[in-house]
Amino acid sequence: MKKSGEKSICIAELQNQILQWQGFKQVERKHDGLGLGELEQAFPGNVFPVGALHEFICGNKEEEAASSGFLGSLLSFLIQKDGVVLWISGSDQLFAPAMTSFGLEPDRIIFVQIQKQKDLLWALEEGLKCTAVKVVVAEIQEINFVQSRRLQLVVEKSQVTGLLLRFQPRVLGATTCAVRWHIRPRPSYVQDNMPGVGFPVWEAELLKVKNGQPSRWQLIWKQGNLLVEQLYKAKVSVSTDKRKVG
Repeated sequence: MKKSGEKSICIAELQNQILQWQGFKQVERKHDGLGLGELEQAFPGNVFPVGALHEFICGNKEEEAASSGFLGSLLSFLIQKDGVVLWISGSDQLFAPAMTSFGLEPDRIIFVQIQKQKDLLWALEEGLKCTAVKVVVAEIQEINFVQSRRLQLVVEKSQVTGLLLRFQPRVLGATTCAVRWHIRPRPSYVQDNMPGVGFPVWEAELLKVKNGQPSRWQLIWKQGNLLVEQLYKAKVSVSTDKRKVG
């Protein structure tokens, strides 16, 4: 039993070292985490990766709107009572006062509109360098591995969280982002058959997460809380069969 315990500790230390090499730095965990519930259990150490890059893949306008809504709920947990968000976009489609639905004050979000993707990428990098900003959201279509690696080096130093909203990317290649999300809209939740528009509902899928577990949930934003229902969890199986060489 003692050897088994020592082996588990050794494996945990090696996993932490690998995470650090990949740019994922563990933060001091609060007793209740960020408040994302079961959502946090899919990440290494059951900690939501802050000071890292996340990318959100959108295949159509509906998914883009759903992703923006989910980002609003996510920001309410990330900045809580302090912090400023920098939101960089190529259009003015986002209705800033709607952020109050997610407990966010619009005056704590700095909106920057840039047309050219090259300039937007530059603004994204400069925003991630600024330690006065807690989170940077960028609506950027294309980003390659080299560009994402450059941004990862920036967030490793500044510990600013970067959220990349990618609408219909032409190339979905490898990046250094710690997490790749896919958010889909679902019919709103109406309580007690009350008339009107119900609470927002999303299907959130983790397509990729470094040293975590790809999963899928149904999320409901209800009165300042994120209700989480797990729909799928990837199973990691280790084969003990020996493979012939030669």
